[in-house]
Amino acid sequence: MQRLFQQVIASSSLLRSPSFNLLFVVVVFAQFSDRAIAAERPNIIVVLADDLGYGDVQPLNPDSQIQTPNFGRLARLGVKFTDAHTPSAVCTPTRYGLLTGRYCWRTRLKRGVLNGYGEPLMDAANQNIASVFSDAGYHTAVVGKWHLGLGLAKGESADEVDLSVPLTHHPGTVGFDNSFVIPASLDFPPYAFFQNGKATSSETRMIEASKFPVFYRKGPMASDFKMVEVMDRFVDEASAEILAMGERDKPSLLYVPLPSPHKPVLPAKRFRGKSPVGTYGDYVIQTDDAIGQILDSIEKANIADNTWLFVTSDNGSYMYRYGAGAPDHTTDETIQGYAEDHHRSNGPWRGTKADIWEAGHRVPFFVVGPTSQKYTSKKISKPVGLVDVFSTAVELAGIELPSGASPDGVSFASMVVGSDDQEKTNRRPLILHSASGMFAIRSGRWKYVLGNGSGGREKPKGKPFDGQWPLFDLKADPAETTDVSVDHQDVVKRLRRQFERLAGDDLPAAFR
Repeated sequence: MQRLFQQVIASSSLLRSPSFNLLFVVVVFAQFSDRAIAAERPNIIVVLADDLGYGDVQPLNPDSQIQTPNFGRLARLGVKFTDAHTPSAVCTPTRYGLLTGRYCWRTRLKRGVLNGYGEPLMDAANQNIASVFSDAGYHTAVVGKWHLGLGLAKGESADEVDLSVPLTHHPGTVGFDNSFVIPASLDFPPYAFFQNGKATSSETRMIEASKFPVFYRKGPMASDFKMVEVMDRFVDEASAEILAMGERDKPSLLYVPLPSPHKPVLPAKRFRGKSPVGTYGDYVIQTDDAIGQILDSIEKANIADNTWLFVTSDNGSYMYRYGAGAPDHTTDETIQGYAEDHHRSNGPWRGTKADIWEAGHRVPFFVVGPTSQKYTSKKISKPVGLVDVFSTAVELAGIELPSGASPDGVSFASMVVGSDDQEKTNRRPLILHSASGMFAIRSGRWKYVLGNGSGGREKPKGKPFDGQWPLFDLKADPAETTDVSVDHQDVVKRLRRQFERLAGDDLPAAFR
């Protein structure tokens, strides 16, 4: 519309035309009408914690000794999901799936994650949540952990990087108007902030590796980078973006991938000793505090009546679960796990981060809608996926999803705004993926694992598409203790066919 207006002004023949005044009015009215429609659309904020377990937050685990009052606020203000799943049990592929609505195993990354020097995974030619919302007139921004590859100027050795050179690929090249990010997890070098494609400092020093709980790898650190301050810096930047939403004449999309409570377990000083279950618990409390500051900023910006807030995690917690009475993180912070009588970071679910078992990918998930829409303390027990967030946000914003965008996502907007759990709303089966490439397919009460192990950290790790493939009835057996595939061959055959159909051209050769 703006280009058309410019063409009208540039045309000398139209300027002399008797009909010019009428055309001018029509064009200007249409332009302002477009702006008015865009301005009425809701803001979208997506907050993604890093390695936060289902059992870490009290609204999902009342037995948790970690105080999470702001997650409690989310549950009271909006919708709590009890069966939400990440597309992968590790970082990078989940982030890719959330932003693109496409499973990451369809890309070159078939297992594992990128490191801080990883080549860009997102292609500017493919549509994602930022590009689609930007095209719809939104201001788009990201603050936090990127972990999808940056176009770094690398040196001759693996740990050399020239931070004085602008990035060739960054969030701005795939649709984000503003970005303030770190390359990957806080345990991956290079340790530096990047704002709109440029490092905030080009001076670096080499730091040595450190062990758990303050675990990080050897690598270059920028002069303005202090790990213990990163969380606060991100929350301040995100809050500034939210406050700016109240001043803009267009709606905004803000993506906030927090770096906690992922390793290094490094809570700010004011949170140390706040939890009865050790430093990890303190870091979860700081994560909860970040959610509280974001909620407060929404209120302060006076946008609560026109904002949708999604809060979730990229996978389950890395904290192991030990038997009752075992030595654990509560008394020795160097131990990476909890005795089950002290805390269950992943709640009742089997396994841990990276596994195909439920603890790897079943995560906290909350959606808070505009205050003008009267629903609170609602619980949804139907399965949904983070791969669905893109499609859902588009529908809630009243935007038409472009052809080919979010190919694996299914909007659950009707479940959120509906009057009940919408039991008649059935998502097509979810495909789940472990750190080492183990697949599972989830349909209703059934979960079929396409291999013979965890595909992650729990033993046996097993191999994808090898041995006996177990079928679990999650309604009768939520802890995944009993393989019922022999008794339900009809379900097995149906799920195999569905996996083959959904994978399509990306069907792994080993499956055939």
